[in-house]
Amino acid sequence: MDIVSDASAFLAVALNEADREWVIEKTSGCGIISPEVLPYEIGNALIAVKRKGRLTDREVLWAFDVAQSIAVRLVSVKIHDALRIATRFNIYAYDAYYVECCLENRLPLMSLDERMCEVARKLGIKVVG
Repeated sequence: MDIVSDASAFLAVALNEADREWVIEKTSGCGIISPEVLPYEIGNALIAVKRKGRLTDREVLWAFDVAQSIAVRLVSVKIHDALRIATRFNIYAYDAYYVECCLENRLPLMSLDERMCEVARKLGIKVVG
């Protein structure tokens, strides 16, 4: 089975966070698909964590490499349609790209972002849980 995964799941694994094992368990045997923005969002999130003093420069690069080592197929999404979702539900465009990816590919969502999961459910998208 394929699933759409957002950056939060990749970061949980790369940063060895509390949800790491749950993410690995739920994605085991699955093909992972994400919008093309995934590596950029991961990079941005890692810099945000560094700015909070939780990562060193070396750890940022290491965590990015770990995230990049996870097999994922990056796909384009209809940005215009994603922006409609973002404005309708008052969520970030980045979050809407993942929701739109689910809709376009008729796939469930894997995310640790409860607000994104809530929006997905409202749109009839199955949420991995």
